[in-house]
Amino acid sequence: MDPVVLSLPFRGEWLARNSPARRVPSHGTHLFATTYAMDFIAVRGRRTAAVRDWRALLTTEPVERFLAFGQPILAPAAGRVVAVYDGRSDEVARRSVVARIPYALTQARRVRAGSGAIAGNHVVLEVGDAFVLLAHLRAGSVQVRVGDAVTAGQQLAACGNSGNSTQPHLHIQAMDGPDAYVARGRPIAFRSYRARRRGRAPVEVAEGVPAEGEVVEPR
Repeated sequence: MDPVVLSLPFRGEWLARNSPARRVPSHGTHLFATTYAMDFIAVRGRRTAAVRDWRALLTTEPVERFLAFGQPILAPAAGRVVAVYDGRSDEVARRSVVARIPYALTQARRVRAGSGAIAGNHVVLEVGDAFVLLAHLRAGSVQVRVGDAVTAGQQLAACGNSGNSTQPHLHIQAMDGPDAYVARGRPIAFRSYRARRRGRAPVEVAEGVPAEGEVVEPR
């Protein structure tokens, strides 16, 4: 199956996590059309937050200390908005293993609660014959409505920590239908970006899938 080729939906450097270049399904499951999904976390160097203190080791943290929080999320391609959800507050961040354990125990409850509890605030775009979901958006930040035509690079919202998320990041996936509960995931690739792996010089990528732990920046 040919990949849905997109532009990276942000500015600056972001760290790739749960990449389909590492494994498929990338998130460990085919549920919710996440087969080829990817997560991106804004970084400076390789740091995801401006502060690291005792809270990062033992408890929850305010989302405002994370570099991704509030960063513009852009349309990865021209398309039409087919779904919008902006009804979830942002969760506190949980870098600490201690803080993540009780959160993990409520996972099943969030799955039963519907797409807002899993994807948080999100936008779904119809892009050609595919549908692209951008999730975990900041509460109150969505700037588009269902039916809007958007251009590539247009700001859709801001990065947040809503839904099933332990620190501010962007989740993106392509699907064969607009509803992640019944759709199947489609492969994705990105065009025109610079990639940097730990201990290696940056490389220019015309089209590809970011590797796990790779820092990428749109060109």
